[in-house]
Amino acid sequence: MKICAIDIGSNSVRMAIIADGKTLYKAVSTTRLGEGIATSALLKESAMERTSDAVAAFVVRGKAEGADETYAFATAAVRSAANGNVFCEQVKEKCGIDVDVIKGLVEANAGLVGALKGRDGGIIDVGGASTEVNISVNGASLYAKSVNIGTVRLFDLAGRDRDRLDNVIAQKIQDYGSFDASPYHICTIGGTATNIASVKHGLKVYDPAIVDGTVIGRDEVLEMGYDMLNLSVDEVRAVPGMDPNKADVFAGGCILLGRVMENFGIREATVSESDNIEGYIMLKRGALS
Repeated sequence: MKICAIDIGSNSVRMAIIADGKTLYKAVSTTRLGEGIATSALLKESAMERTSDAVAAFVVRGKAEGADETYAFATAAVRSAANGNVFCEQVKEKCGIDVDVIKGLVEANAGLVGALKGRDGGIIDVGGASTEVNISVNGASLYAKSVNIGTVRLFDLAGRDRDRLDNVIAQKIQDYGSFDASPYHICTIGGTATNIASVKHGLKVYDPAIVDGTVIGRDEVLEMGYDMLNLSVDEVRAVPGMDPNKADVFAGGCILLGRVMENFGIREATVSESDNIEGYIMLKRGALS
């Protein structure tokens, strides 16, 4: 059984080809569906157009790869937008695929399942419009929360201004409340985490085998973020290992991840290439109860 799974995020659309439970490869298209979502209840027409085009292209690619089934799910940008249904209709018209708009806690659970595959521990998933934290032991949830702050939403609110970033993040992370996650093994997933690992290794060509399992410390993540604010976006784009499409939002993403880790008492986290795409498929097909 070969599956094409498409994650429609607020910053990018990602596709994974999965066969017999193993991810063969992933591809990404940065479309910024959530552009402006922090200050508007509506997805922009241009953002919906380019994102639905990207989804349709991935559906075609999946069919060319021989996918027996194709799944598409959308996260914070679509679920929080007043016209999210319009976007879903556009996708349906272009490629015949129904988009599953998942709730924040479903997204958090999918990330946990994908990264930990039933093991004890937790995840932090910094996305484009939301950030999920989920911790589970012996199959029981100890903590799960999705907060509407992510790299794109943060950039809309604060740009690359240090004081504004600090203030917005400090305000938003209060929504997590107090929970001590220091005793648990924590994975971090999503584009911010994998980009941090890629920069840490200075990768000239992105290599998931090197990125996966990279341990990143809270202090180094914060330092990386604040250091990037001292560079122009063009200079950030030239940093070895940097995804050029994330250069403008990268510093804020680092600081957000670092402050979330700080809030939960987490000193270090392990970057996982396996994430909510794998988790969504596992949950969808009942691979984990």
